[in-house]
Amino acid sequence: MVKDVVISQMREAERKLAEAYVPRDVGWPAGNDDMIRVVIGPRRAGKSFMALHEMKRTGPFGYLNFDDERLLATNDFDAMIAALVEAWGHPERLLLDEIQNVPDWELLVNRLQRQGFRLTLTGSNAHLLSSELATHLTGRHIPIVLFPFSFREFAASRGGPFTDAEMAELFRTYVESGGYPEPLMKGLSARDYLSTLFNSILYKDVVVRHGIRIHGAIEDVARVLINSCSQRYSNNSLADALGGINPRTAARYAGYLEEAFLHFPVRRFSFKYAVQAKAPRKAYFIDNGLVTANSMMFSANRGALYENAVACELKAREMAGRIQLFYWQGSDQREVDFVVKEGRQVTSLIQVCVDPSSPKVFDREARALLKASRETGCTDLLILTDSLSGETDFSWYGDTARIRMLPAWRWLSEKHW
Repeated sequence: MVKDVVISQMREAERKLAEAYVPRDVGWPAGNDDMIRVVIGPRRAGKSFMALHEMKRTGPFGYLNFDDERLLATNDFDAMIAALVEAWGHPERLLLDEIQNVPDWELLVNRLQRQGFRLTLTGSNAHLLSSELATHLTGRHIPIVLFPFSFREFAASRGGPFTDAEMAELFRTYVESGGYPEPLMKGLSARDYLSTLFNSILYKDVVVRHGIRIHGAIEDVARVLINSCSQRYSNNSLADALGGINPRTAARYAGYLEEAFLHFPVRRFSFKYAVQAKAPRKAYFIDNGLVTANSMMFSANRGALYENAVACELKAREMAGRIQLFYWQGSDQREVDFVVKEGRQVTSLIQVCVDPSSPKVFDREARALLKASRETGCTDLLILTDSLSGETDFSWYGDTARIRMLPAWRWLSEKHW
């Protein structure tokens, strides 16, 4: 049976390798070293597809997908690896897909590496990146974080080149449909696909992994968060919205959803960690399409969708270790959507505002930027818009700063690292 499963997976891999591939922005590590490549990201974001195509470019390899119930029905991993090696022609390099589904996976990985195999792993659980990898593969792995298509990748998948007007229209489509590769590349209904995926992530990556017996409670937490996209929340407010459940339970369930790459919180900026820890966080989701397909209100809320798209771009940079990401809030409740910190320096303050052409709206956004600039010492002040661009010197209570405006699609079209 194991041999049959391995062969069927090999045929599936061959089909994937024959499909069109949009190169991803993550930068596949070059070299022929023995470091374990670990591709981490949401379910169906294209991790195995990317790994298959990137590994094919550099020589023979073997592939095994542990997101297959037929394999998980047996624990004879020696037989699995033997069948894999035979079917794929005794390769030195192995791609082990969705490794988090294997009990005590780290023992298998360590043993295979000792036997001389060069390994690439994929996983749909952030816990792999934070705790398990740090514990079991210290100094011997290269993490690669993959989200659904960025806007750059989305535009590349559509062809081109495009005029500015066409790029702006593409972006409006992107913020509604999101960047999950499969519906884009295969012409599937994004809403149906992403509704099903949402439930699959909840069940496979949360309920099953954590042994949650009352399925409705975790779904309720997910629904409240997705309908709070780009808004602040606390454990107490989340618990109250769910009918007064224990705030600790609400926090634990929100953590499970973050671990499964469904949502991610952004902390409030402060030079004091205790303030960061206690302050409400802002809720964002890993892909705009998941929001529009599974929430009740956001298909019409362009401001929240633009903000979520920018948050995803910044979160990908944070998970790659390039920045730290926060929001800022003053004592008068003025808010700056994103604070970008590199090392000890705050390097950018970013507002997302679809249309700041009204003087009242611009003043609101600019005053928050100016006040945050005074507190953080950052002078790079940016408002991302739908179409407006330019620079202006803005003064308020004796302070003056230069504020740039740039269409969000243009900023997201650029690679910032």
